Amino acid sequence: MEFAYLGFWSVIAIYLIYKIFRCIRIIPAQDVLIVERLGKYSRTLRAGFHILIPFIDRDAYYHTLKEQSIDVQPQICITHDNVQVKVDGVIYLKIIDPVRASYGIEDFQFAAIQLAQTTMRSVIGTMELDKTIGEKDLINSTIVAAIDQASEPWGIKVNRYEILNIVPPKSVLDAMEKEKKAQIAKRSQVLLSEGERDSRINRSLGFKEEAVNKSEGEKQRRINSAEGKATEIEALAVATAKGIEAIAGAISEQGGASAIKLQITKAFIHNFLSVAKENTEILIPADVMNLPTLIANLTEGKKPKA
Repeated sequence: MEFAYLGFWSVIAIYLIYKIFRCIRIIPAQDVLIVERLGKYSRTLRAGFHILIPFIDRDAYYHTLKEQSIDVQPQICITHDNVQVKVDGVIYLKIIDPVRASYGIEDFQFAAIQLAQTTMRSVIGTMELDKTIGEKDLINSTIVAAIDQASEPWGIKVNRYEILNIVPPKSVLDAMEKEKKAQIAKRSQVLLSEGERDSRINRSLGFKEEAVNKSEGEKQRRINSAEGKATEIEALAVATAKGIEAIAGAISEQGGASAIKLQITKAFIHNFLSVAKENTEILIPADVMNLPTLIANLTEGKKPKA
């Protein structure tokens, strides 16, 4: 009997020690504790050392103020062009008001996930498949705005939402792959044809420039040749004029006429001998035997008698 009595009070003592120990609270940084007193909200305990009143105060809710990431499980959504896609994502949220997060809603994480899935189905239902895959940022921002507006009474702030995967059916993926291959083949053919066109244009431009360069070169050659001939003729004319002038000056000097007659006589004889060859018939002037008279006539500009 005494042993049972002692055991009863031992249990009571241990229970009291446990309750006293549970009244001591050390809250880490970025954590909060919601305390209720006699079933009503009493206060919010933040980082530090705190003591609760046994049997009166109760730690009702425990929250972290750090940003939380919550997985949104994959779900089936139907696009505007009636294609089923499987979509999943991640919500990043943070508790702003621990009191409203405790009493404003039963489970804010579950509610945020449900709202994200509902909004996602609504947004994807207004888009076609191609736009759905390429407009992830638009879908993310729309879901964030919807959840943030609805979650204000819950005391939480949704910072962002990220779609992880948008997976169409295998048949659609095969069709998209074939379409992509066809586009690549078409682009390759277009690039090849454009390359061939550019090559032909470049070759024709090269031939054109070559022909122009050749014509310009030929033109310049002819101009240079004509200028050379003109210069040559001008030089010969000047030399001839100087020669004639020198001859005229020599004739006017003493003995000049005799020298001219001598040169003419030598030239006449040389030319006559070059003409009078074998098997050659020539017409000889009548006064050819009177060479001095002939020379005199030639120097005076008279024609010989035939």
